[in-house]
Amino acid sequence: MEWFKRKPAPPPTERKEIPDGLWTKCNSCGEIIYVRELEKDLWVCRTCSFHFRIRSTDYMDILLDADSFTEYDVGLLSLDPLQFKDSKKYPDRIAEARKKTGRNDAVIAGIGAIDGRQVSFAIMDFSFVGGSMGSVVGEKIARAIERSLDRQVPLIIVSCSGGARMQEGILSLLQMAKTSGLLARLSETKIPYISVLTNPTTAGVMASYASLGDVIIAEPGALLGFAGRRVIEQTIGQKLPENFQTSEFFKDHGFLDKIVHRHELRKTVALLLDYLSQ
Repeated sequence: MEWFKRKPAPPPTERKEIPDGLWTKCNSCGEIIYVRELEKDLWVCRTCSFHFRIRSTDYMDILLDADSFTEYDVGLLSLDPLQFKDSKKYPDRIAEARKKTGRNDAVIAGIGAIDGRQVSFAIMDFSFVGGSMGSVVGEKIARAIERSLDRQVPLIIVSCSGGARMQEGILSLLQMAKTSGLLARLSETKIPYISVLTNPTTAGVMASYASLGDVIIAEPGALLGFAGRRVIEQTIGQKLPENFQTSEFFKDHGFLDKIVHRHELRKTVALLLDYLSQ
């Protein structure tokens, strides 16, 4: 009667823990992706070409020649002219953002090169208070435009922003006029300005320097616009199209010159610089 005896259970196997951060899920198609492969693909999903949001320094690596960038105006710091407080005091919010990002504000600006051609370059950093535009951001963008004028070199601005910084009130909104006025001077001198829009580019930034390029390009599927979708629908009393405020919608309606895949971004900007500088 030995045949019906239960076999001893095998010894339990040791469960292997998978470290966090090795895999991620595509926000568009749901594909589970190995992060190291995603990094090799410049954070673009191989299955559906969804463009993940990336760091400002990643864009710099994609666009600029290696070791060509010199940063300017690093020491500019936001003050608290309105003594603003919401869920926390404005200086505390800025201090927290500085600790988190290692930067003093939401834009990096300086001089770099693309395929050996010197450019005045600025890029918004969304991780710093949502890439919001306050006095420091406006001043650094203004100085980037002035460097373009002084050196007679093209201007490249990569935007990624939630808009003007409410904690600085009208001072933030004044940056729209300041940067737009300088860009008008740049246009008069025929110095090229290429505006690159990434996800998201909205509100005061979208309503000023982001929309004033000689050529305006954007990544696929980027959120672009001024007011939020819900606010617009409530204001006009109509349902908006599903693709409203995307790069594709903007291009179809003439607000955008070209949608550029991240893998083609450097090549496209370099070709535009060659063409516009002739």
